[in-house]
Parts: sequence; structure tokens; C-alpha cells
Amino acid sequence: MLKDLKTYMKFFRLDLLTLLISLFILNSCKNENTLGLAVDPSKQLSGSMIDTATVITTTVPVDSVLTTGIAKTPLAYFKDPVFGTTQANIATVLNLPGNVAYSLPTGTVTIDSALLVMRYQSSFYGDSLTSTYTANVYQLNAKPASSTTYYSTHSTANPNDNLFSHGTDLIGSKTFNCRPNTILKIYDIVKGAKDTLKKVPAQLRIPISKNFITSNLFGASTTTLSSNTIFTNQVRGLYIELDKNKTTGVGGNMYFNIDSSHVDVYIRANNAGTIDTSIVTLPLSNHSAQILHTYSTDITNALANSTSQPNTTQETVYFQGLGGLRVKVSFPYLKNIIKSLGSDVVLNRAELVVTAAPGSTIPFVPQPKLSLYRYDIAHVRTEVPDAMGGTGATFVDPRFVSVGAFGGYYNNTQQAYHFIVTGYIEDLLRGKTVDYGTYIEPVDTTNISTVDYNATAQTAGRTVAIGGMTNKNSPNYQYRMRLNIIYTKINQ
Repeated sequence: MLKDLKTYMKFFRLDLLTLLISLFILNSCKNENTLGLAVDPSKQLSGSMIDTATVITTTVPVDSVLTTGIAKTPLAYFKDPVFGTTQANIATVLNLPGNVAYSLPTGTVTIDSALLVMRYQSSFYGDSLTSTYTANVYQLNAKPASSTTYYSTHSTANPNDNLFSHGTDLIGSKTFNCRPNTILKIYDIVKGAKDTLKKVPAQLRIPISKNFITSNLFGASTTTLSSNTIFTNQVRGLYIELDKNKTTGVGGNMYFNIDSSHVDVYIRANNAGTIDTSIVTLPLSNHSAQILHTYSTDITNALANSTSQPNTTQETVYFQGLGGLRVKVSFPYLKNIIKSLGSDVVLNRAELVVTAAPGSTIPFVPQPKLSLYRYDIAHVRTEVPDAMGGTGATFVDPRFVSVGAFGGYYNNTQQAYHFIVTGYIEDLLRGKTVDYGTYIEPVDTTNISTVDYNATAQTAGRTVAIGGMTNKNSPNYQYRMRLNIIYTKINQ
């Protein structure tokens, strides 16, 4: 048995040595054409890449964004050391229970407490660990109109715009740490039985003045309570803001689902000595957000330069959510590529790479998703051909590459975003379309069925990136925004 094993090992080593020698011989061949099928060089296709196409980049403001009835409503006070200060405040209508006529409970009613319960959305951007916030609640001076669509540009500075105008009497306040993913335990009031402890989704619970509830609900006239329309016209609604004087640290941007938020009033009713507890719930509706940006000197200068020198590239560019900042991108010399290479060129792939500025990703991570879109002749936002498609799309361009392949997601390893724009660049190269404006802008990550390109208040991240540049001596040249074009020269 031992002899057989030695014989086997002898031949095993010999076979292994033979294999290694064969590999060395094959790798030493100088003429690669001696292996495989011969190829006629005159008919051979080979790809080449251009990564020096001029890219001009400028930071510009985002169009005003819709804030009425959005699923994720922002509440923010964020002192960004690079961008400046962002504030987002909420105006919302307060309704009768069930949004219908309300009959007061019988007996003597005593209010134990009242809470504005606001359901968190998981999105957050800023400092959730060390910053503390104080939310203040006031009564609106006018009821938000249900027939009016409000945008982020609505401001109390406009005398004709009273949406966010509110009283000065504080009717609710809460100092808290933002914990958008923390489940809470609260007591569930059970009528005629013992109260029980239950778990609820993450929420902010702001104590509301008992006097406010008494005055507007339990002390209201039967006429006021006979119709939800009359009640809402009388009470008007709530204005919610983060107190900038009581926010510690840099703060942050948080989101709430206002449609599922409400005011809970905990009461005791005494009916001839019989006491029972219950909750009266007043739902919120018809909500809008006011968004205010106060920019730093660097951002202010970048915006001014984009107006005074629109054709001069900015080597540092800024993306900001909450209807803040986007970047205009242009490729002024694309047609020169055809002139220099000839018309017998096939575009295999065009990829736009956007890289975060070195050192800018700490302590605030870059915006998780950007989108690229263009203006049509009427300066209306529309997709580029490579993004024109997806589930439910009204039109699918044959060059659509799929939502995921189109790109725009932040790659943490490369610290960059990639966009596949082969069809769009091909059209620009051939003169089949005109660049009326090409933009890159933060978008929400929740839409995965189509390439989103609409201005949105439902994302709050930001990114500092390196723009287009031609100075090869710059230390940031390797991180520049670049257009990689892979093409094939066809041999006729």
C-alpha cells in the first residue's frame, strides 16, 4: 500500500511539473496571432476611450418644489458648515374627530393631557447623535386653502402670502433628540378596562396646551362643532417649527408623515360618580412645508458666478436636497470629436462620472442618489434617452438601459456617482438634439420603477463634488467630473 502511494505521488509531481512548463512555454510566445483564429487587421474592430472631453459645470438653484400633501414632510434646522443654514417649517389643518360633526362627551370632562403625535419617516440628515432640538407649535393666522398648491418659495416675507403666518402664543413645545427609527412604548387607553402598554412606531410627541384644547374643542359652541368646515375655519391649524435658539449642535433635517399624525386628547369623563378615561383624536390634513436656505459665502459666490459667468466652469460644485442646489452640466465641444475622428465612428458607451470632493464626506455622508435630466425646447424637465423608460413609463426609448443601469447612486468605495448617457451623448454628437440645459440634482431614493427627475422636497442630503476642469496641475484633476466615451473606429 505504501509503495503504491509513493508511486502515485511520483507521477502526481511529474504531471504538475509538466503543466507548469507548458504554461511557461505558452506565455513566452511573442506572436499572439499564433494562438487562436487569425484576424485580418484591416477588418479588426478595437475600442478606444476619450476622457478629456470638456465638461463645464456651474452650481445653480433648484426650481421651487412642491410641498403640499407630500408623503414625507420636512422639519429642519441644520447649520451646515459648508452650505449654511436650512430651515423647514410645517403648516397643517387641525380637524374634528373623524372629520365630521362632533358631539361633546356627557358628564364633566377633565383634560389630563394633550399631545401632538407626529409619525417619523426614517429619512434624516444631520447630527442625530449629539444635537438636541426644541419643537414649537403655534396657531396659524389663516387656514391653508385645500384648493391651493403650495411650493417651497411661499414665505411670510410676501405680504400676499399668509400661509405660514402664525400667532405668537406658544401652544406646544418639546425638547428632544431625533430618533426616527426608535420604537416607543405608550399606554393604550381602553374604555371601561385597564389601560395597557403597547409598542408604537417612532414618533415625536409634543405636549399641547390644555387651554388651547378647551377653548377650541370642549368649550366651543355647538355651531362650531356641527361641521368640520366651520371648525377648521375657526381653529385654522397648527404651525410647527424647530427653535433655532434652542437647538444644540449643528442640528439636522427630519421628516414626518403628517397624514398619519394627529392630536390626541386624554380625558376623564365623570358621569354621576362614574369615571372613565378615553382619547379624543383630532387628525391633521392639508399640510405644506416652508423651506428657507441661508447660504454660506462660498455658496453665495458660486451662485453669483453662475449668473455672471455661465460659461466658466466651477471646479467645486454643490448638490443640496430640500429644493436647494443642483449642477448645470454642458459639453460644448462634443461635435469636434466627430470632426477630428471622422463620421465612421460608433459610440459604444458614454459615462458621466461625478466624484465627491476629497475630505467632504465626513462627518456628513454624500446624498445617496442624484439624477440627471435635460430641458426640452420649452425648458420643461424631461428624461435623457438612456433614462426614458421603466415600469409605468408613457414612452420607452429603445436606448433605455434600465433604472438601475442608468445610475446616479453613490458608490461608497469609489466615492462617486456614475451615469450611463450613451444615447444622449450620441444625439448631441450627431446634432440630433440640442442641449437646452442638462442638470444633475438630488432625488429621493424611494422611486425605483422609473428614473426620477422632478424637483423634490423629500430628500435632504447634500454633496460637495469636483466639477469640470482642464488644469492638469490641479491636485483635484484626477477627481474632476469627466465624460468617458468609448468608441469604435470602423475600417471601411
